[in-house]
Amino acid sequence: MTQATPHQHRDSCQGEDVVVGVDTHKDVHVAAVISRLGERLAHQSFPTTAAGYRQLLNWARSFGVLRRAGVECTGSYGAALSRFLRREGIQVIEVNQPDRAMRRKQGKNDAVDADAAARAVLSGRAITMPKTGEGPAADMRVLRLAKDSAVKARTQAVNQLKAVLVGTDPELRESLSSLSSSVLIVRCAELTHVEDPAVFTLRLLARRIQQLTQEVKELTQRIAGCIRVFRPELLEVIGVGPDSAAALLIAAGDNPDRLASEASFAALCGVSPVEQSSGKTQRRRLNRGGNRQANAALYRIVITRLRRDQRTRAYLERRTKDGKSKREIIRCLKRYVAREIYRHIQPATAASTPPAPLDAT
Repeated sequence: MTQATPHQHRDSCQGEDVVVGVDTHKDVHVAAVISRLGERLAHQSFPTTAAGYRQLLNWARSFGVLRRAGVECTGSYGAALSRFLRREGIQVIEVNQPDRAMRRKQGKNDAVDADAAARAVLSGRAITMPKTGEGPAADMRVLRLAKDSAVKARTQAVNQLKAVLVGTDPELRESLSSLSSSVLIVRCAELTHVEDPAVFTLRLLARRIQQLTQEVKELTQRIAGCIRVFRPELLEVIGVGPDSAAALLIAAGDNPDRLASEASFAALCGVSPVEQSSGKTQRRRLNRGGNRQANAALYRIVITRLRRDQRTRAYLERRTKDGKSKREIIRCLKRYVAREIYRHIQPATAASTPPAPLDAT
């Protein structure tokens, strides 16, 4: 990779501020350093190891005073590097991948991407603070990842068991087909005549389902435990269960102070309206961006409230008389719930922000 020339290195070491941009990959990170005037100083690749992170930092600091770093993929390939840089007192800013139109004009390589990341920070186009990746929310994220995997595998195993049951001996099929799913799994796990491949498969799948069910229960308990320690008041909100609370806390991260307002949290959850006006046409459309799992959590909360919360049902009836469709009303309610959840995620803000009435949604 291209290195800085001695002249460049000497000129840039006089206490001048520099910015580093990093294009992250699984095994190698490519970093580029630019001056505060936008001059490209150098770029170099480093391994994704603890020693490599230290080498990257020392190399970038050799060009001047390093205070800011633009890092791509701070939630995946760049997560470990972001944590390391923050511990070293460097302000980490999340950078999106370069614009495709610019790539078509300038070509694409890792050095160009790293340089673009640094320039996005220098110009102010990149201002997003990434999640810290450390704390209860990060713990819940990995626990929820394992739970979702176990639930998916269990569903697949149940479907396979019922498919195998269709082709088994008629006498066995008739004795099991009328049972509920839970009882069916228990009975199949207790089958004895395993010389028959179909019977052996039924027992194997049933025991796998039981094991996965136990995993799901244990993971659910651990997630609920994290919520009770981290944000117990969230579980007291109407319609909020452990799964929904975990999805919203994971979306906010362990440093929710990076969300400047409840509107930014709504945008993060994909429930903020998006302007789509042109000429004399003034309209807004549905936001299809944001964290979709958090968006789904807000939807579950709203549906639960429509069934059990009298105030929400009254709001539905009132807005229906105003000519709103149920889908539009649910969108309004999701925005209101996001505002309410934000006050619990940001306890310092909750005291200074009065709750908004449902009529204002």
